[in-house]
Amino acid sequence: MERAARVLKNKKVSKEIVSDEDIARAVWPTAVGKAIASHTSRVKLVRNNLVVEVEDAIWQRQLYGLSRQIVDRIQKLTGSDVVQDVEFRISIPRREPQRAEQRDLETRDEADGIKDPVMRRIYKRSKKQAAS
Repeated sequence: MERAARVLKNKKVSKEIVSDEDIARAVWPTAVGKAIASHTSRVKLVRNNLVVEVEDAIWQRQLYGLSRQIVDRIQKLTGSDVVQDVEFRISIPRREPQRAEQRDLETRDEADGIKDPVMRRIYKRSKKQAAS
């Protein structure tokens, strides 16, 4: 990754193809490691500040303490001092896919709420007869 970043840095045409933000986004998992990268998302470069979304306030606090080391690592990997600081923001929680929930609701029957097995069976039979 270091070599690729240095090659891209030295080529004038590469700035038109690959931006500094793209390079920062590409080296992020290498700079922080798989464990931290899995708890972060949406890396964006604003001026010389790298903005990273984290899962919660605990991750934000922990990574803030490591921000100087992370910046040094990014600068070493990219061979550039474009990234001067890292800002960690708490991301909006993502919703789970709704399709899985809908499938779950379709397979569930209202009879499943009846705890007594005999009454549940009677209810299902009567519902089936009414539908015929």
